[in-house]
Amino acid sequence: MGLGKWIGGIVGFMAMGPLGALAGYALGSMLDKASEQQNGYADEPQQGGDAGNRGRRNSFLFSMLVMASYVIRADGRIMHSEMEFVRQFLRRNFGEDAVQEGEQILLNLFEQRKQMDKGNPQAFRQTIHECGAQMADNLSYGERLQLLDFLVQIARSDQNVCEAEIEALREVAQAMRLSAQEVDSMLNLRGDSLEDAYKVLEVSPTATDEEVRKAYRRLALMHHPDKVAALGDDVRKAAEEKFQSINNAKERVYKARGMR
Repeated sequence: MGLGKWIGGIVGFMAMGPLGALAGYALGSMLDKASEQQNGYADEPQQGGDAGNRGRRNSFLFSMLVMASYVIRADGRIMHSEMEFVRQFLRRNFGEDAVQEGEQILLNLFEQRKQMDKGNPQAFRQTIHECGAQMADNLSYGERLQLLDFLVQIARSDQNVCEAEIEALREVAQAMRLSAQEVDSMLNLRGDSLEDAYKVLEVSPTATDEEVRKAYRRLALMHHPDKVAALGDDVRKAAEEKFQSINNAKERVYKARGMR
């Protein structure tokens, strides 16, 4: 599916508010073109539920690009590796035609930030906070966690997550009514040390066995792939990988403690 149909399918909570305003700028003439494509797409026979899920998925993915534009520029640079991660994501999920258009959306968002910050250096930052609040009102907790996980992967794509990027991730998380601790947990998902495993489970090494079990059950419930099933197979697959990483961390901690 080309990005044109994806853009044309944006509905629901994207229609208004700060996300809608950013979409109007970022998409520009592409939106008109996409609307024409969407008209043809809408003529295809569909189930109402499928159309609703598509709109939710499209809104989720544009929201991810908005927040990605903030995280990528957190250190004042646009890294090739981070942009390439986004390109690969679009290529896998929308096809080759989507890559150039998706990249252009990000570039437009970067430019919008530059223009907004000329008048007020905090303007775009404030908009990001408002977008986060809009996402918190309209995305489930599991969906917001998965969006945050994608942002963490983007920041990690150059193998070096700097302090400015960590602070941006925490800021975005809190704007979406998630916690800074959840950012730290995701940053350590791929670590293989016992210390990393404790951070993934969001508990201290001094926690009791019962506290460890409780922490794992809470994370397993929040990050279960079924929570994001409506967003598509690719998002669910990413959630499954994250879920497996949480289970791996649990196994390391349980083994170290002699727990079953």
